[in-house]
This record gives sequence, C-alpha cells and structure tokens, in this order.
Amino acid sequence: MKLVRFLMNIPNSTTQPITVELKNGNIISGTLLSCNPPMNLNLKNVKLQQPLQDPILLQYINIRGNQVRQILLPDELNIESVLVKSETKIKGNGAGPSARPATNGITRGGFRGRGRGRGRGRERAF
Repeated sequence: MKLVRFLMNIPNSTTQPITVELKNGNIISGTLLSCNPPMNLNLKNVKLQQPLQDPILLQYINIRGNQVRQILLPDELNIESVLVKSETKIKGNGAGPSARPATNGITRGGFRGRGRGRGRGRERAF
C-alpha cells in the first residue's frame, strides 16, 4: 500500500492536528483537509514555525508534496482503522493479461493512420 493512499484517508478519520516537517527546516502544524496523489497537502488552522523566527498563524496552507521531509501523526489516531479504509479494492479489468483483448494492431480507427498515405505504383513528380 502506498503512503499517499493512507494520507488521503486521514481527514475522514480525525480532526486532530498533524505536524509536517519540510526539507527547508520549516515545521507546520494544522488540521489536514486533503491529500492528493502527488502528496500535496492542504491544511487549515496552521501554525508555521520557521527556524530562528517567531511562529506565524495562518488560516490555510498548501504544501507541495516533494517538499515534505516527514509527517508526524497525532497519538490519538487509530491507525488500523485508517489502514482498513485505505486498502485498494481489486477491480475486474485491472492490469494483467485479461485487462484488454488482443487487437492485432487494429485500434478504434481501424487501419487509419498507417504510413504516410502515398499510393502504390506511381512515381512522384516534382
């Protein structure tokens, strides 16, 4: 299971604040609103702590996923219930040998789009 799937289910499980440490050393605490597949985080009621500066209070903040170093979850979070919710369901036509029928090179457009469209037999005149 991917970490992102787990994080996407946390807003449904708790309203406790989480703490996010960024690669630049900033520490952000707030309530997780949402997380998307690139692990971008949306938080509300945020406290932003920059190194050697006073904390800043913000209403909302968006964090780019590749800037996250670590995420600290609250102790009250029931991790097992979040894990059960975040398990992926197996779908009928997923990846694998039975995912798509063999088409032998023929797609929705038939044989259109093959080659440059020049006919046979006649030479090109310039």
